[in-house]
Amino acid sequence: MDAASPRTLPVSARIGADLKAQIAQGVYPPGAALPSTRALAAELGVSRTTVTAAYDQLIAEGYLETRPGGRTRVAAGILAGPSPAAAAAAAHHLSAFGRRVLAEPLPQGAPGPAIDFLYGDLSGSDFPVLAWRRALNAVLLRRPARLGYGDPRGLPELRAALQAYLWRARGLRCGLDQIVVVNGSQQGIDLCARLLVDPGDRVVMEDPGYRTARQAFAAAGAAILPVPVDAEGLQTGCLAGIGPARLAYVTPSHQFPLGGVLPAARRQALLAWAESCGATIVEDDYDGEYRFDARPVEALVSLDRAGRVIYVGTVSKTLSPQLRLGYLVVPPGLSEAFTQAKRLADRQAPGLEQAALAGLLAEGGYERHLRQARRRNAARRAALLSALAESFGGEVRVEGAAAGLHLVAWFESLPAAAEAGMAASARAVGVGVYPVGPLYHDAASRPDRAGLLLGFAGSEPDAIRTGIRRLAAALAGGISVRG
Repeated sequence: MDAASPRTLPVSARIGADLKAQIAQGVYPPGAALPSTRALAAELGVSRTTVTAAYDQLIAEGYLETRPGGRTRVAAGILAGPSPAAAAAAAHHLSAFGRRVLAEPLPQGAPGPAIDFLYGDLSGSDFPVLAWRRALNAVLLRRPARLGYGDPRGLPELRAALQAYLWRARGLRCGLDQIVVVNGSQQGIDLCARLLVDPGDRVVMEDPGYRTARQAFAAAGAAILPVPVDAEGLQTGCLAGIGPARLAYVTPSHQFPLGGVLPAARRQALLAWAESCGATIVEDDYDGEYRFDARPVEALVSLDRAGRVIYVGTVSKTLSPQLRLGYLVVPPGLSEAFTQAKRLADRQAPGLEQAALAGLLAEGGYERHLRQARRRNAARRAALLSALAESFGGEVRVEGAAAGLHLVAWFESLPAAAEAGMAASARAVGVGVYPVGPLYHDAASRPDRAGLLLGFAGSEPDAIRTGIRRLAAALAGGISVRG
């Protein structure tokens, strides 16, 4: 007997078939909430009864599950097939780079919970709306005679303002031709990977470290050499044992995620190693402007006498990650290569935003804003530290809180395998927390205790205290430990 054509099936059956296909493709992964019957009915232009019938059939077949008063969700045991991206890629020839990109998927952006300790978010109330509007208006009123493409390195006035700022704030002296304005630090890291790494080249990475940087170098074909970190950052004593490498990626001013500051002796050892084997050092100064017990430390590049360090800076942690503005300071011998690569990538960073930032830097508004942001984030940091102490006491050890916009909370009595369950329990009560485990390249090298990466710049002190109390209550109710 021939199968019925989809067009001859009842409407509820067609809806059910479409939902099954979306579940199989991973559009709705296990545990994901489906739209309410009322919302889906309105979207499809059918009656709510029709959608309810489709949901009921999928519940009966085990695809969906529901609880009294709760949203209908995809059943926990459902196995999704290939993602839509992977299925589409299979129909085309991907380069080796494309295949490496798909091999380690990036986390997907999704709406966060009500109180989110996601690192990288900033509070919207901190953005200097009036100063930025004045700077933008001043640019718009200049009305150039012609509109065209600019220098791929960035506007000359912005590079001049950055040159002066970096000398004042980070002890960094450089020529204008060494500065390349990029679309955020991630593009800067990607350019470093594309220009400096051939497939098979060895690249030193901190372990644990910044996962997206690791993925950028891995996508370029690098052989990743994880080097452990401790309370003072990269353990440079381990470099002799691993031999030469093409490149080392480091966060010396505030190690991500554990927060150590690389001391002078280790900085000198790292520079000496790079010079001895001809390696390039990529210094990511992602939130070096934030230090709460002293003034920010000077950048590693300020000690570089052999031209081995590329400095990566950004305004994503000072103004907004939505501006997508960052900058590289490259050795003079690499200036032309980075300029041409930037031209090929996207011609230039956005001109209006560059000009507005140049004005903000030149008239002092950027540093005034930064002083205010430091004070506000110091208050958020204090709220987080006191809330952790009040809710967990000696059960939690805090690491990396002296600088930056995040800290790591180690739960001494919980095993590393508990992290996923902790995050799920917190999300169930409207709190976003993030396991530190995925930041380790070598899982065997991580401590056997649970750790959470807690960013505090995106929430206000009252919300931070509420979030930690909810987290404590959720963990007190018990968590599932996943091996």
